[in-house]
Amino acid sequence: MTAQALPPGSAYCQRWQGRRGSWRHPSDGGFDARRFRVCPVPRQVAQAFVVSHHYAASMPADRWCFGLTTDDPALAGADPLVHDGRAVVGAAVLSVPMSQAVLSNVFPTLAPYVQSLELGRLVLLDPVPANAESWFVARVFRLAADAGIRGVVSFCDPMPRRRLVTVDGRTDVELVTPGHVGLVYQALGAAACGRSTARTLTYLPSRGEVLSDRTLQKIRAQESGGDAAEQRLVRLGARARRAGEDPRAWLRAALVDLGAASIRHPGNYRYAWSLGPRRERAPIALPSGPYPKPSTGRIAVPAPAQQLAIWL
Repeated sequence: MTAQALPPGSAYCQRWQGRRGSWRHPSDGGFDARRFRVCPVPRQVAQAFVVSHHYAASMPADRWCFGLTTDDPALAGADPLVHDGRAVVGAAVLSVPMSQAVLSNVFPTLAPYVQSLELGRLVLLDPVPANAESWFVARVFRLAADAGIRGVVSFCDPMPRRRLVTVDGRTDVELVTPGHVGLVYQALGAAACGRSTARTLTYLPSRGEVLSDRTLQKIRAQESGGDAAEQRLVRLGARARRAGEDPRAWLRAALVDLGAASIRHPGNYRYAWSLGPRRERAPIALPSGPYPKPSTGRIAVPAPAQQLAIWL
């Protein structure tokens, strides 16, 4: 199956609550910067927030974690995560990608993981008004620059994500995210550096999640972290691996049990920022092109369950 390569998404801002998405149009406005602060937060705070609300339900290997906090009880929800007496309503994670090349290909003059990082997660809670993203990320970058970070890379996934849901005994398809072209990054003046490498993904339609190649390899080779990856698949519905069973054979069977599908992905959009004083900013090695734009201003409509394979 082939992922849709159209630049989907729209001008809408996506919000999250319990890993379920909603949308705000920028014209809705309502953002009052006086009610918000941006500050570093401990990893456990960011992880709890990201895992609870981001559709990927996972935390990358972080270097710096930042929270968007508010004193407005109307935005905090019934049971807010609290940091320094304020409700956390957003999180941004500057993370360490699996390969140094992700950073060095863009910023060859910077030390990967020390002077350059990836913006690996950005998630805002459902009540947060439109237009908060750029304000939040701009302040994150300012704090990162003060700490010596001189380059940030981020990626936007243009592929829609859907998952199977059962409502009143009927199975249907729920839109998790329509796919993104990085409008908030464009608003922040990022350099558009083409796409990442096209690749084949292992996708779980029932969850709307992708299993990374690195995670699967940890299981096959029984590397560090492989046990935790196995247990996650078991929690998702795969049977437990029997004593002495070959992990490769078990993984093949587990992916069948979970209904995994192989999907050809055209590559994510890549963005980059040079941070710090203008005279000290590092050069971006990749050529910068025009910004990708949404194909429509409307929210994508979920496909019927029987068309899942087509929409994947």
